[in-house]
Amino acid sequence: MTSTVLDSILFRDAFGTPRMREVFSDRQLIARYIEVEVALARAEARCGVIPADAAEVIARESRLDRIDFDHMRHETDIVGYPILPLVHQLVGMCGEAGRYVHWGATTQDIMDTANVLQVRDALALVEADIRELRAILAGLAEKHRDTPMAGRTHLQQALPVTFGYKAAIWLAMFDRHQQRLAELKGRVLVVEFAGAAGTLASLGDKGFEVQAALADELGLGVPATTWHVARDGFAEAVNLLALVTGSLGKIALDIMIMASTEFAEVYEPFVKGRGASSTMPQKRNPISSELMLAAAKAVRQHAGLMVDAMIHDFERATGPWHAEWIAIPESFVLTAGALHQAKFALSGLIVDEARMRHNLGISRGLIVAEAVMMGLAPHIGRQQAHDVVYDACRTVNEQGGTLAEALAALPAVTAHVDRATIDRLTDPANYLGLAPRMVDRALAASRQCGA
Repeated sequence: MTSTVLDSILFRDAFGTPRMREVFSDRQLIARYIEVEVALARAEARCGVIPADAAEVIARESRLDRIDFDHMRHETDIVGYPILPLVHQLVGMCGEAGRYVHWGATTQDIMDTANVLQVRDALALVEADIRELRAILAGLAEKHRDTPMAGRTHLQQALPVTFGYKAAIWLAMFDRHQQRLAELKGRVLVVEFAGAAGTLASLGDKGFEVQAALADELGLGVPATTWHVARDGFAEAVNLLALVTGSLGKIALDIMIMASTEFAEVYEPFVKGRGASSTMPQKRNPISSELMLAAAKAVRQHAGLMVDAMIHDFERATGPWHAEWIAIPESFVLTAGALHQAKFALSGLIVDEARMRHNLGISRGLIVAEAVMMGLAPHIGRQQAHDVVYDACRTVNEQGGTLAEALAALPAVTAHVDRATIDRLTDPANYLGLAPRMVDRALAASRQCGA
């Protein structure tokens, strides 16, 4: 039985991916617990803390396929944590060597380090998806470098831009996310092993040596201090996911508005039946964008939860830690789902260049009023040019016609520029600013960022 969209047979592949769900599955989590316990035994054997033959037995006999999951669940309900129930079973598996299982460790050491291993795998999946998405966005930016469209501010047409410029802005966000992801690994992918109060007291003068050996066994870094009550690492990881999904949400909102009937500038890829309405056969709803936006809102909530969960009391928290068990897996699954939807939507995005040009013309030239003002300014001064163009714009709004026609009827304009110049100044395609060159710069920066 399932109870959330993350594991629902109906919704799980809308809000997540099989690979990310597997990273955070119960079986994989328990496998990671076992991996840490085995690595600890090997590390302690390397350091002379436990007998080498005991570590060999622990490594050989501690197997996931021998775990009684129902019994472990029952004991976990009683204890409140899964590690003691797991240790009970591992001890039974290992015979005499079982006395050395979990030597010098505490529950949170095992759970936190196992979570780090999960986060490492999960970040690898996110990183791969971001690389794929960047390639898709770079392709859109390059293809539509010079495709003119209306730029909009406050949902009103503002100045002409190009669709490639818009895609380049999207691309730059994900270039930065990839950089952020690479930078946080050194802070987040570190071992947690410090004992009951974080002092490694149970291992005497061998504590640091065992900690370093454990980190080496698992391919993790060694922290300067224990971090079992300093949760900024995990909080940073989930807040990165909030940034990633926030950027996806921005893209989704742009696509949804641009796909509306009145805009009709872009569409998600056509798949028969996708986005259909049960009552309106004409509908083609932007499903992937809707899912991306929903994920962004949910991960944002979890990012806030992770920041709240940083507030731990003294040397072992009395509750905030548990909030991470909710936030970390769900955030990664939702992010993977949103990235999957983005790759689908953007890789096959249908861009209607003709409609973009049509929409660029619906203001009848008013969208380039600034261009006309700047073109007249050298002849009559900036303020007078502003006033003349303002009057022409009012004429278009109140009496119809185009900005070019209104300007051509004003002696203050025709005394200085001819009709050909007016037509050139009022053509939106001639007022793209540095948008195409910004695309070039974004593409070059993205290539330097790495594929």
